[in-house]
Amino acid sequence: MLHDIATALLRGIDAEKAHEAALMGLCAGLGPRARADKFPRLRTALAGLDLPNPVGMAAGFDKNCVAADALLAAGFGFVECGTVTPFPQEGNPRPRVFRLSEDRSVINRLGFNNLGLDGFADRLSARAGRGGVVGANVGANKDSADRAGDYVRGMGRVWPHASYVTANISSPNTPGLRGLQERGALEDLLGRMGEAREMLRAAHGERPVFLKVAPDLDEGAVRDIAELALAYQLDALIVSNTTLQRPPQLTSENQEESGGLSGQALFRISTNTLRMFAAALKGRLPLIGAGGVDSGSAALIKIKAGASAVQLYSALVYEGPGLVARILNELDGLLAADGFDTVAQAVGVDLA
Repeated sequence: MLHDIATALLRGIDAEKAHEAALMGLCAGLGPRARADKFPRLRTALAGLDLPNPVGMAAGFDKNCVAADALLAAGFGFVECGTVTPFPQEGNPRPRVFRLSEDRSVINRLGFNNLGLDGFADRLSARAGRGGVVGANVGANKDSADRAGDYVRGMGRVWPHASYVTANISSPNTPGLRGLQERGALEDLLGRMGEAREMLRAAHGERPVFLKVAPDLDEGAVRDIAELALAYQLDALIVSNTTLQRPPQLTSENQEESGGLSGQALFRISTNTLRMFAAALKGRLPLIGAGGVDSGSAALIKIKAGASAVQLYSALVYEGPGLVARILNELDGLLAADGFDTVAQAVGVDLA
């Protein structure tokens, strides 16, 4: 109840300031507590990672890795911190986050604002021995002359401390970044990351490597990315980041703001892209479904469309951090009602 009241109060102030206040509250120990492992049916595996449940916190909420433990305590099965770039950057001018309350959605044009790689890696390292799956999402600085090199540098710095590493090549708010999804650029990036990965494995052991892609891809691009993900032995794809599309059903006056759209309005778009990747990959690579997850039923739709796990973020703007426990309870009940004993049994069943 108190967390719901706090969430309602935060919606009355500027969206980015509300996010900063929410992070401060979590760091102060004021967040909700829920057992991530409450429902045995929800325990699952993803790319060699044992998850107490398949509901993860998406990158973007905790860019600087300050609240990972509080988020795990709220019930998330895994947490992805970042996006972090090698050097600190302020991002785009404010205001840059906009609620579309009538549409239960958000538009942001943050631009990879973060405090930089060194402090991020130090905070991640300080978690040693605490348990829980915490991944690191790495990106490139806006003014970098070698963006692929930024990903290699980021991967190398976080590798010893992260449960997994995600390369975010799909933010719409860094000019030209999505060009890394094109076949030639992606081959170069994955080749360089693969070379670095061999050395990191030898020095620090294995870590899964994920790639986060955009929802705004046609079937040809999906096939190219799927083929390269397999060729370069990635461990999973996260589908998807925010969209530049503006669905016709939007009603909020903020719909005209530039930036990436997330939340409920992204659900159908991102799920359609998820289905395309699932069809192209045919079970050869795990998928993580992100975009518009705001309930147990939405999570199950993603799972049945081919996702082994899901991530959320924007729904917390409207529902608060107590949403995680509610999703877990609903998802467990829905799986039971459908006759599934495990999450894995439900993955991709709607694709047949």
